[in-house]
Amino acid sequence: MSNTYFVTGIGTGIGKTVVSAVLTEKLQADYWKPIQSGDLEISDSLFIKHLVSNTKTIVHPEKYRLGQPLSPHLSARLDGVEIDINALQKPITSNSLIIEGAGGLMVPLNDTGLILDLIKSLEAKVIVVSQNYLGSINHTLLTLEVLKTNHIPVEGLIFNGTANPESEAYISQYSKAKILGKIPKMSIVDKESILKAGQHISI
Repeated sequence: MSNTYFVTGIGTGIGKTVVSAVLTEKLQADYWKPIQSGDLEISDSLFIKHLVSNTKTIVHPEKYRLGQPLSPHLSARLDGVEIDINALQKPITSNSLIIEGAGGLMVPLNDTGLILDLIKSLEAKVIVVSQNYLGSINHTLLTLEVLKTNHIPVEGLIFNGTANPESEAYISQYSKAKILGKIPKMSIVDKESILKAGQHISI
């Protein structure tokens, strides 16, 4: 059965793209990054294409390709465009679909809309990517609480990078979120390491 999952993080630089690659490979799913802000020559979509080994995955083109590595609403403004959330429609596919967001839930897309609103409109299950650092318990629990308050289904939580068993146990116990897996820190990110990381995920 195919599913649509929206991958969000507890902040920027958490490893959403690496986790998205792992999920895309494991599920032999399609991948879609609706909005790319900056780094157009080395975009997340290109990154995924280079890391996925299976032949079933389709990497769908971004709807908005923005020039500056800024918050999407600012980058769009500098490019003279406005992001229309209603224009962001899921690509049609018979595969499962991994959708990667930008930053966290409260990242603005325009003057009134957030990543959170995009998730609602796409009716996707959310996978939250967390990483261990000082403050990450707070950021993870806040992210999960916002999703709960907005009645958005959460598929589960993935910890990415260096492990912290105490923090991870507290987040799991307090939030009751399903832990889909823990991806160890990768010294090299390539097709082999992405395949191997999938062994740490249950979905």
